[in-house]
Amino acid sequence: MGLFSFSKKPRPSKLNWINITTVEELKQAIAETENVDAIFFKHSSRCSISSMALNSFENQWEQDEKCELYFIDLIAHRDVSSAIGELTGVEHQSPQVIVIKNNEAVYTASHNGISAREIKKSV
Repeated sequence: MGLFSFSKKPRPSKLNWINITTVEELKQAIAETENVDAIFFKHSSRCSISSMALNSFENQWEQDEKCELYFIDLIAHRDVSSAIGELTGVEHQSPQVIVIKNNEAVYTASHNGISAREIKKSV
């Protein structure tokens, strides 16, 4: 083992994110929006703006909101990131939040426009 360790540790979070790692998981999550609203957060682990937007959202969001929280690591799962754009018709941004109700995107925001307060109005 060298001087530096590059092992990837799970990113701690106070929210109960559901990680989407396959296109099939994504399709199932979107199908479930017939019963419960969902927030999909597309995050780039290589981008400081994405990290700031994610931290801000996590600090403002109350876990008891009546919706599912899905997390897409777009660096590790670029195919999933591309698929959500195709399935929702929402142009790719990073970082990005997409709120889906009844299989339809009803709200989207990116970069510094990601606001838990605004997202709450759509769920």
